[in-house]
Amino acid sequence: MKATTTLWKRLWEFDPNGLLVLDEQMKIILVNPALCRMFKTDADPLLGRSAADLLGGVEEFRQALTERREIVGVERAYPRYDLYVRKVIFPIPDERIVAGIFVDLTTEWRHEQELHRLKQEAIAEVRQVVDQQMRVAQEIAGLLGETTAETKVSLLRLLDMLGRENPPS
Repeated sequence: MKATTTLWKRLWEFDPNGLLVLDEQMKIILVNPALCRMFKTDADPLLGRSAADLLGGVEEFRQALTERREIVGVERAYPRYDLYVRKVIFPIPDERIVAGIFVDLTTEWRHEQELHRLKQEAIAEVRQVVDQQMRVAQEIAGLLGETTAETKVSLLRLLDMLGRENPPS
């Protein structure tokens, strides 16, 4: 039995995912070191506190406990902690508690945000280039129109002058 207890304790301590357990009043009763790292705190100040103080809201936890069902894949940003996670929340009805696993997706989320920013910049640059090319094309067309009109006027004058010098026979 002791070996099993030691194994579970080590798993709890070394799991890279944040683990959080709440009682029926949504008070924090257990946290693992990964959750503390994610939320930049120690376990002692969290224990016994309302989870809403840490998470900003506990609706999913309350729903999982009252409906006695798992809630999987809820993603949420915690800007205050520079953190983005995917949560798995599940009740343990016999104990009248609810647990949450927090998978840290911050690195992937930042990468997606950067990619989105780069795409938006590229789109803006393409639009700017197209707009600039359209302006240049319009200016060129305008200049061509002016010179064509001037050429036409000059040629008509020349033809008119040539026509006066050589009357039709």
